[in-house]
Amino acid sequence: MLRRMGTAGLLMIALTACGGGDRPANASPTGGKAAPPARTTPQPTPSQAAARTPAQSAVQAVLSKMSVQEKVGQLFMPVLYGTAADTVSGENQARYGAQTPAKVIAKYHLGGVILFPHNIKTIGQVVGLTNGLQRAAEDVPLLVGTDQENGLVSRMAALMTDFPGASEIGATKDPELSRAVARATGLELRALGVNLDFAPVADVNVNPKNPVIGPRAFGADPRRVATMVAAAVKGFGEAKVGATAKHFPGHGDTDVDSHSGLPVIKHTKAEWEKIDAPPFKAAIEAGVDAVMSAHIVFPKLDSSGDPATLSKPILTGLLRERLGFDGVISTDALNMDGVRKKYNDGEIAVRAVLAGADLLLMPNDLPRAYQAVLSAVKSGRISERRLDQSVTRLLTLKQHRGLLTEARAASATEAARVLRSAEHRRLAAKVAREAR
Repeated sequence: MLRRMGTAGLLMIALTACGGGDRPANASPTGGKAAPPARTTPQPTPSQAAARTPAQSAVQAVLSKMSVQEKVGQLFMPVLYGTAADTVSGENQARYGAQTPAKVIAKYHLGGVILFPHNIKTIGQVVGLTNGLQRAAEDVPLLVGTDQENGLVSRMAALMTDFPGASEIGATKDPELSRAVARATGLELRALGVNLDFAPVADVNVNPKNPVIGPRAFGADPRRVATMVAAAVKGFGEAKVGATAKHFPGHGDTDVDSHSGLPVIKHTKAEWEKIDAPPFKAAIEAGVDAVMSAHIVFPKLDSSGDPATLSKPILTGLLRERLGFDGVISTDALNMDGVRKKYNDGEIAVRAVLAGADLLLMPNDLPRAYQAVLSAVKSGRISERRLDQSVTRLLTLKQHRGLLTEARAASATEAARVLRSAEHRRLAAKVAREAR
């Protein structure tokens, strides 16, 4: 194990409500000293504390030790450059003001990182990278994410089993195959030290001209997509890897790519309920860990003209309150043009949090975004209560996946056994046959 605080020690803190921690509470993002942050979060009454489950108490014990700077850092999941935690990269220096992935993690107290093909070479190298990143995180382990949808979007394709994509799985009409592929994918990711997959795609691809979803979706039938998405969520859960349903409130009916433009979905509320909502409802019922927002304008759900990622009526009003989702809301990548039309990179991050997002994925300018959120908390624009809500959800996800106080060390030997195993290759071949 890559150890932080022993479980017994954490439970002792939770039960005795002791404070304190290994990292100074007044550490600044650059490692120097800063003024101690004011803590405005009301303390629970004895009856409220007694009503908490052990898991909730454990999360609160970790949260109570964190400075505002550390809490803000938990929200961010950027791309880092290098194939090892100590790789010196001019790209890291230029973007983040720190040369190595480990130093970037320490500087911003990051809650997560996302891996891309430029981080991937060999099984042993990726295992070394993820283990090294976790060691750099110190007190709270990282969410290590990637986009391994299989098919068209497969960031780890160089190492992992070549499973068919969602459209082929959907064509089989067999949810058990969706579950099996997700489970196998999750097992391979976990063996590499990746604990969060930005999959499955929950969009219903009803527009043949869709340039960004297409075969990434399970199909055009909302009921079939919902069934396949729920099965995939369960499969990832069986592999003990977090799943993310995307892209809320539904990116299936567009002819504009949100990487390069800002799509507008013209569905009515009734059409949204019938077409777009069912897969997300099914994912929530199946226990999905996270839901990713879409950089799309949906006028019938929010008339402001802001994309869903920055929309409180959509993320809080619709996803949280109407659908009852209390897991992690992740933004889609914040370096995409679809979310950067109206606001600068700092304001985008602040507005995403105010809208209801918890995980700020791939900010275009991390230093600016981090400072903007930190300043917004200090000024009261983002209340510390609102910040604590997001950090609590992120820590709860980590606790659920065994990452609250220590990260399981990945093993190159185990990964070599699991990745592209004969069993997984047979499963991939079966899906391809059944899809015909």
